[in-house]
Amino acid sequence: MPYTTLYVHVVWTTKDKQPLLAKTIRQQLFAHIRENAASKNIVIAAIGGHLDHAHCLISLEPTQTLANVMNLIKGESSFWINKNHLLPQKFEWQDDYFGITVSPSVFENVRNYILNQERHHQKKTFSQEYDEFIDACGKNN
Repeated sequence: MPYTTLYVHVVWTTKDKQPLLAKTIRQQLFAHIRENAASKNIVIAAIGGHLDHAHCLISLEPTQTLANVMNLIKGESSFWINKNHLLPQKFEWQDDYFGITVSPSVFENVRNYILNQERHHQKKTFSQEYDEFIDACGKNN
């Protein structure tokens, strides 16, 4: 059996970046995502977010692809929100997401960053945060 350590930091937003994820909904949602992911052998090392987006630190297994994992997480969680009527309107995630691999040497820093999103967004908007991610990956060059 192969041994791999492949951590991916994934960020995705609500449809049209609508600020629908109040703190109580986020707490319920993230607990559900973690529980549902575990039932599908998806290892979530950290999950957090703010009003309009979510962050996940995922440990991918050799047989998993990021696309499949994200389809499972996003699809099932939006279904769950709507089934349980957590919001007065239909909930959807944006189709896309951003993912970047994480070195084990910075694992704890990334994990803490994800777990402290509420405090982080007192200083910086999601748009600023996203632009920094893209710049760090060299995608704006």
